Amino acid sequence: MPSLTFVNINDKKLSIPEELLKGKRHLTPAEISVLEDNLNTNTDGTWENFYVDDSDMGFDPTLIKSSQFSGFIILGRLWPAKLKFHDLELNASIFGSRLRNTVTGNDNAIVNTAYLDNYRLGDRVILFNVQEMSCTTHSKFGNGIIKKGEEEKVRIQIAVGNENEGRSILPFETLIPADAYIWEKYRGDKALLEKLKAFTQTDFYGDDKTYGTVGDDAVIKNTTIIKDAKIGSACYIKGAFKLKNVTILSNPDEESQIGEGVEMVNGIMAEGSRVFYQAVAVRFVIGRNCQLKYGARLLNSVLGDNSTVSCCELLNNLIYPFHEQHHNSSFLIATTIQGQSNIAAGATIGSNHNSRSPDGEIFAGRGFWPGLCSDFKHSSRFSSFVLASKGSYQHELNILYPFCLLLPSEKPEGEVQIIPAWYFMYDMFAMARNGYKFKARDKRKTIIQHIETEPLAPDTVQDMINAVDRLITLTAERLEELDNDAFKKAKDHKEKILAAKDFLHKKYETDFTLHDPICQKKYGAIIYKPGKAYKTYRKMIKYFAVKSLLEYVSSTDCGALNGEAAAKITPDFIKNSLKKIPLYTKWLNAGGQVLPEEKITELRNLIKDGKIKNWDEVHAFYTECQKSYAAYKARYAVFIIERMYMTDFENFSRDQIQNMKDDAFSIADELYKATFTSREKDYTDYFRKMMYESEEEMNAVIGTLEDNSFLTTFKKDTEDFKEQLENIFKDEQ
Repeated sequence: MPSLTFVNINDKKLSIPEELLKGKRHLTPAEISVLEDNLNTNTDGTWENFYVDDSDMGFDPTLIKSSQFSGFIILGRLWPAKLKFHDLELNASIFGSRLRNTVTGNDNAIVNTAYLDNYRLGDRVILFNVQEMSCTTHSKFGNGIIKKGEEEKVRIQIAVGNENEGRSILPFETLIPADAYIWEKYRGDKALLEKLKAFTQTDFYGDDKTYGTVGDDAVIKNTTIIKDAKIGSACYIKGAFKLKNVTILSNPDEESQIGEGVEMVNGIMAEGSRVFYQAVAVRFVIGRNCQLKYGARLLNSVLGDNSTVSCCELLNNLIYPFHEQHHNSSFLIATTIQGQSNIAAGATIGSNHNSRSPDGEIFAGRGFWPGLCSDFKHSSRFSSFVLASKGSYQHELNILYPFCLLLPSEKPEGEVQIIPAWYFMYDMFAMARNGYKFKARDKRKTIIQHIETEPLAPDTVQDMINAVDRLITLTAERLEELDNDAFKKAKDHKEKILAAKDFLHKKYETDFTLHDPICQKKYGAIIYKPGKAYKTYRKMIKYFAVKSLLEYVSSTDCGALNGEAAAKITPDFIKNSLKKIPLYTKWLNAGGQVLPEEKITELRNLIKDGKIKNWDEVHAFYTECQKSYAAYKARYAVFIIERMYMTDFENFSRDQIQNMKDDAFSIADELYKATFTSREKDYTDYFRKMMYESEEEMNAVIGTLEDNSFLTTFKKDTEDFKEQLENIFKDEQ
């Protein structure tokens, strides 16, 4: 407990922490006279409640004019100094303001602040034209805690993922989507939920008697109401309407901003984020480097780092990092969206329910991209990187095929249409560019939420492996219908599956379709180009595996493991090094970070056993997992390669290793060529070119193909990849 000094003000005893009075003194009679001559008033006629800086030139009473004081007032250095922020230039002063129970830092400018109560300001703070800025003694600053004597019902909760509040979490200052994920997902684990609640209550309880804070170099101007707010350093607030029970985190490296007409109630905004132009946020957590603007409404939701939301409405959502949602008619409700997503204009996601209770949910893996004016029905689930074409999807969906194109039924009641692996076959430019663009857009200076930005990662590869197995199963059923000769000779289920795999391998270009009954309620789905999808999925899975091995063995530490200057891919290396790494074959996307499912189980057990005691230790666990991520991926890659070649890596022949290397070479070349061709269409397509009268005009508008910075970078990375392949595969001859 801090030491307190008690002062008598109008026969009332007020307690002031002693550390606030260090280097402070009471006013001299001459200073009191100057203050009163400058039309300042004080409810304490003796001015004993007033403390000023005791250093040389620490206090100039002429800089305080036409202001009113009450409670206790403790001022930092106040002397002639200029404060400038953009076009606003003020003298350090207190003018035309009313202060109560206020502590200021050095060189503050408090001008036309009609009511400032129970705040502590940092150095060089500007308050200009603020109508009301107050803090109650029981504020929680947006954290989901309760104070001594308060009832549970006053605790702030965020009902993510489900309108019926069945997945509610508690907001807190350091919350990241990974925390929200484990909290909303494992609802049957009551012991875990109690621990997470206790972490939040303990970590963010603070003192029973609270006060508002404003950090160094913050600027607040032309704002109506700020109540129960904690505002970080270098934060800029201009023209806000109402900020109540909030924490606005900010620092000089990641400055946060709140603009005109904004209303924010009961929530947390992380560093480097910007909310402006009549946006509204209620019961929320906004991550780092986010934007909420142009009338957007964020309600009962968590918005992950590096996301942008404009104009639209979002209710009851857990949204992972790199989410884009624009346009006034977009609507998102009761969803878990795993990030790297883009919600197009007119998309209505979650408008219909299939019961009398609003308890339906929509879950979408990362890379979800619904088209213009598309709408979906609760409850629906989407695999990774699903591109949903414009249309009305009348029934619940379960889309099992990653990187696919989803189209609505051609008739009112019928099968939806799916082209698996569509991105890889027809829009490789968009897919290859994804990992690059997200890294470039990540402006965070401090990384707490680890984010996997590569489209090919264990979570999406896992989805592709499952999709391949699904295509084989459906093909086996289809061959039986087609009375296929090879299939007729199969004696049991295993041989039927092998016959289906053989058919897909040898006749992948055959024009046939499959029916998947579990992709849509009632009518199922038509699967187009299953042979090409099967071959494409396998190609990309192999590319991921070899690339993961390359990334791991190219590291210095890995070379030391093998006793070599640079590690090589050999059976001995796999046996002696990689196979000593734990093998994880089930993966989860936890808030943007891809983790083995067993690690999430381990985390849950550590929390319940009391070995992890607070949120900082939870975040440290995520970071430790990230340190081993490349190794876990490499071990998973070995598992994949062994599955594809149907033999242990230790038994690989020289020809098999050469085949693996050659395949990776050719796939890398194919990926670059497909990416280049995908982008080249924008320069050769008639309907694209018809907008320009000349090639010079086109190049001036969209740039030349040769100057495309991404293609240039991707080409170099492809060449580097092939060179590294040569280096890590030992010549057996």
